[in-house]
Amino acid sequence: MGEVTVREAERDDRAGVDALHDREWGGPYVIAHDVRYDLRTLPTLVAVDGSGAVVGALAFHCDADGLEVVSMVAAVPGEGVGTALLEAAATRARAAGLHRLWLITTNDNLRALRFYQRRGLRLVAVDPGAVDRARRLKPEIPFVGEDGIPLHDELILELRTAR
Repeated sequence: MGEVTVREAERDDRAGVDALHDREWGGPYVIAHDVRYDLRTLPTLVAVDGSGAVVGALAFHCDADGLEVVSMVAAVPGEGVGTALLEAAATRARAAGLHRLWLITTNDNLRALRFYQRRGLRLVAVDPGAVDRARRLKPEIPFVGEDGIPLHDELILELRTAR
């Protein structure tokens, strides 16, 4: 993949973003820290290729606690899209005066854990049983995740954005 541009999502990006969320999450809803998010309602950054096609999306929300990355997905992993999206989100957090970018991944997602740590995020907490609780809101969450690892817990990672 060539160079990508990251920008705020526009109305014309909706189908591309929805397709990524359908593929990754089975639809527009994700559960994190006992909250059900509708990704269609959150501010979203998109990565677009030279032809303008959406090749990645990062949905987030901000509050006094910082910028929370609620969902990040790339059409093709390993081509720099996730890095570009995460860097853009950190830049946005800094510009807004927020001192923390944070996110959640699950205990089975070793690839994501590796990815985030290589980009400066640190593991700051574990919420045991959070995925088990999330199944009450989204029953289609599997019991076994990547690499055959039982799926039970949320891992909270953060990047301190103050310079």
